[in-house]
Order: sequence, then structure tokens, then C-alpha cells
Amino acid sequence: MATFDFDLFVIGGGSGGVRAARMAAQRGARVALAEAGALGGTCVNVGCIPKKLYSYAAGYAESFEEAAGYGWRLPQAPRFDWAHLKAQRAREIARLNGAYAALLKNSGVQLVTGWAQLADPHTVTVDGRRYTAKNLLVATGGTPFVPEIPGREHAVTSDDMFDLDPFPKRLLVVGGGYIACEFASIFNGLGARVTQLQRSAHLLTGFDDDVRQFLAHEMGKAGVDVRLNVEAASIARGADGLVVTLARGQQVEADTVLFATGRVPNTRELGLEAVGVALGEHGAIAVDADYRSSVPSIYAVGDVCTRVPLTPVALAEAMVVVDALFGEGRRRLDYEYIPTAVFTHPNIGTCGYTETDARAKFGEVTVFSSEFKSLRHTLSGRSERTFMKLVVEKATDRVVGLHMVGAEAGEIVQGFAVAMRAGATKAIFDGTVGIHPTAAEEFVTMREPMPG
Repeated sequence: MATFDFDLFVIGGGSGGVRAARMAAQRGARVALAEAGALGGTCVNVGCIPKKLYSYAAGYAESFEEAAGYGWRLPQAPRFDWAHLKAQRAREIARLNGAYAALLKNSGVQLVTGWAQLADPHTVTVDGRRYTAKNLLVATGGTPFVPEIPGREHAVTSDDMFDLDPFPKRLLVVGGGYIACEFASIFNGLGARVTQLQRSAHLLTGFDDDVRQFLAHEMGKAGVDVRLNVEAASIARGADGLVVTLARGQQVEADTVLFATGRVPNTRELGLEAVGVALGEHGAIAVDADYRSSVPSIYAVGDVCTRVPLTPVALAEAMVVVDALFGEGRRRLDYEYIPTAVFTHPNIGTCGYTETDARAKFGEVTVFSSEFKSLRHTLSGRSERTFMKLVVEKATDRVVGLHMVGAEAGEIVQGFAVAMRAGATKAIFDGTVGIHPTAAEEFVTMREPMPG
């Protein structure tokens, strides 16, 4: 009988990898985890957490603007200190890195520092050292994709945005996904002059059409120069910063050019193909319902297999693997009705199906929507509006899509996601007493369906 150093060896110290490692160790397994960089992965270091912190920072500019409408007289114009924000963020991220290390240590996980590569289905090498394990878990996440255009070396990716020096007075964002929209909103709020280029006719591919259009309008009102059906062709360094030439020949000048044009699985130089692991589109690891790859001893979770690239999804997938290997093997993850948020200004919160997808899946649907100025802005002087939408399957009355653009949309939609997973119908929504006055109550008071 084969003897291994570990029961499980995890490659990657992001959210999914750390969760799998420590939960497996808590069940009595011998576990090691290899990470070449800072613990916490993209989310903690250059993703969700610092991005949300910077979103809060940008929100204060809006609050200062609104305060006058409520009688506050600031003695002088607020001044933004970019260096201070960066230092504060770095301090918090370092604290989180330490917390992740403590979680692993206290669970009994052996932390291996360095770049891991697969030598065979049960062996990993890290800086010349060899480790064997009965099972391997790849949780190496994703990495930004930058298209091959002349001058791409002058651009930055989302990984670089938190420590830019100096703060860009002119930021050009290339891309229309959630990362692009978030950074466009954040840096616009922090005081940069932001231009956003999207090669298609809409922002946020995959989101509900009404949400996409509403957000683009609100971002434009807030000061972001959103240009659709536009593509960057090249970047060059000019006398006064960077010059981006568009496909149609126009030029845009900027201090920083951010390419937020998608992410790809981080599978290069891991030795996956050499040991027989099948890779799909863009290098994603192909897995089954238990996240087992084509090699029975090798599993993968999170962005490296790209089912739904969200941190909570990676955490849930990790628990399925732990249960399959060290539990009863009954745990499954249902990808339907996973809520998500986009931390633009205003925020987006969404759960379930878009109207288009709901019609394709369920046939007849009834749509309810509402657009209004929130109570806050009746005195704030700002023109920001809120949008809400429900998509209801006509045959069952079940709410199958819920979408919001407005303040604290993520916080609001999280609660409704519980109801949707429980199968709540529109009648249940209608019979629920709202909390007044709140924006959230609109979801339980919408009565008139949209025509058609």
C-alpha cells in the first residue's frame, strides 16, 4: 500500500485553497498548502477586499457633496490623501495575510512557501523539494488578461491599481466587465478624470439589459466618460502621458491605462498537462461534480476551473471537495440563485435570471420594475436614481430574477437571495410587510407588471 507524506496537498493559498486545507485538517487529515505569494489570493490582496475599501473611500466624496443639502457647512474643501489611503489599505491587507497564516497554523496545516509544480498524480515539487500526497487540490485562481496590442507594456491591470504612484489625474479604462466598471467608478469618485472604452454596445455582458443600461447612464451622470462600440488599437508614450489610439483612428490621452479585459485561469507552469490533467477553454481545469479532474487524484476549485468566479463560490466548492475526500460525500453546490454585487457607484445587486435568460428557460414571465429617487437624495442635491426589477415565472409565480442598481444593493439583495433559494413566489413578496422608509421595501410593494 502506497505511503504518502500528506493526505491532501493544496496548491494555492487563496480563499478556496485555505478553506479546503484548514477544514480537511480539522477533520484529521494530514494537509500541506503551497503558496508563492501573499496568503489570501486575489480577493484579499488585489481584489474584493481592497476594492471595497477604495469604493468606500470614493463614497466619501459623494457624502461630502450631499452633506450641504442637510445643513452641514464644511470649513474648507475636503482634500484627498492618496498616500494615506494606500498605507491604510496595506496595513489592513497585511493583517488579513497574518490571519490566514494563523488559521492554517492553528488547524495543523503545513505551509510551504514557493511555486508548486506537479511531477506526477501524487507528487508536487516546490523549489526542488518533493512532497507526496494521496490527493492534490489546485486552487491557483485567475490572472488578468491583456490583449496583444502594440504598446501593451504601457498598460496596467487591476492588480496594479491599488498602489499607483502618482495618483492618475486622467485614467483610461479599457473594458466593460464588472472589474472595469468598478475601477472606473472608484477612481472617478476619488477625483480622476475617467474615460471608459467598451468594444460592444453595452457594459456588463451577462447582466440584465435594463441593469446594464441604467448603470451606464448613472455612471455617465456621475462623470465617467463611457464610450461604447470603441476599441483600443495601440498605446504609445507621448510628451504628456500615454496616448491611446482607437480602432477608428481617434486618440485619447491618459496618465494611466487600465486593461480590465477579463481574467484567465492561472494554470501555466504548473505541470498540469504533463501529468494528464485535461484543460478546457483559456486553460481552465475541467472537473466533475466533485471537482475531480481527468486525473482521479487531482481536484480543482475556484477561478482555476471558472464555473462562477466568485470568492464565496470557491469557498463552497472547497467544502464539496473536503466532504468528498474526508466526509460522507453528499455535499453539492447548486449554482442557481447565487447572488452577486458590483461595487460601482451606484452599486449593483443581482440574484437569479436576467429577463432574457428567464424567458429562454421558463417561457412566459411577468416583469415588474421601478425607478425612483431615493429619500436620501430629496435633500442631498444629487440626481442619482435607484432601479429595481423582479422577473417572475408566470406558471408558478416564483420570483426567478431580482435586480437592483442603487445604494447598498449588495446588502439588500443578499437577504432576498435567501427567499429566492427557498422558492418564494411573487404572492409571498406581496404579502410581506415592508420596512418604511427604505429602498428595499420597493421589492415587496411593486404591483403593476410591465407591458408585454
